[in-house]
Amino acid sequence: MTPTSSNPNHWSRIRESGSAAGVRTMVWIRRHLGRLPFQFMLTLVIGYFYVAHGLHRRASHTYLVRLWRHLHGAPPRRLTWLSLRHFRSFGQSLMDKIDAWSGIPPQVEFAEGARQRFLDAVSSGRGGLMFVSHVGNMEICTAMSDMREDFRATLLMHTRNAQEFDAVLARSTHRDNPPEIIEVSEITPSTAMQLGQRIADGGFVVIAADRVPISDSGRARTLSFLGHPARFPEGPFWLASLLRCPVYTIGCFRHHEGYRVEFDTFDDTQSLGRRQREAWIGDAMQRYVAWLTRQCENTPLQWFNFFPFWLDCADAHPDAGDDTSTDTQADTQRD
Repeated sequence: MTPTSSNPNHWSRIRESGSAAGVRTMVWIRRHLGRLPFQFMLTLVIGYFYVAHGLHRRASHTYLVRLWRHLHGAPPRRLTWLSLRHFRSFGQSLMDKIDAWSGIPPQVEFAEGARQRFLDAVSSGRGGLMFVSHVGNMEICTAMSDMREDFRATLLMHTRNAQEFDAVLARSTHRDNPPEIIEVSEITPSTAMQLGQRIADGGFVVIAADRVPISDSGRARTLSFLGHPARFPEGPFWLASLLRCPVYTIGCFRHHEGYRVEFDTFDDTQSLGRRQREAWIGDAMQRYVAWLTRQCENTPLQWFNFFPFWLDCADAHPDAGDDTSTDTQADTQRD
């Protein structure tokens, strides 16, 4: 087993909130009582978690302040209200995830040109690596396997800090072609070989590239994101360079009552030489952060990294107290 980070506020050590019983209750309300009772209960639950979970609340405030400064040159005027909407967007995404895994097809539309790019990638038979992020709802992307039987997805995920939710998810799954899930904290050289075989067989490996490794010894780089230093993992990009395959970006974002899928070609590492790897990884990571920034700009309330993401957040350090970053604290006082 890979050792986890010693930082108690590292994303992998922040366990899920609530219980499996609570999630099952929300699922039952949605399916048996309808949309309005579900929305009412979701509002109450989100309000409770906003008040009770300071770390998540501060993380939301920090993100929203930095994004608004990036977009508008000034922080949001009603930060608390905006953050509550941020929390609610996350709660809605969890229910949408359960629906997708239950075989209830979401309303999905593709961005202009994205459908054809997706069909071309699947039809090529080459498979590939798909970079995703924790903006939007990446699990909805895997529901596209219901559109094409030859679209086979393998998801690399860290599930141990959400075992209760995943247990409910597993019991809710009624799909004929569910994606394969591999626990990322247990990737070994043999696992990498298995992933290479999945791609050689025409399958796609889906991996998020916006969370640092679980182990303190994992390789990561500090890059500027929304004007502040943040750590990003090298692993997904090393994997792309080693697998020598097409690389894509895919995102799935709530849009009205359904989802909008964006699918784009990112690169192709088939001809990448060993001497070129280091330079390619550095360039690819910068391009990924630029892509991630665009996703936040386009869907600001669908960023679901509720932990201290930036290095200059007080909560990012093990000895941090209850204070959030200075810029967020000041703006919260003005709200």
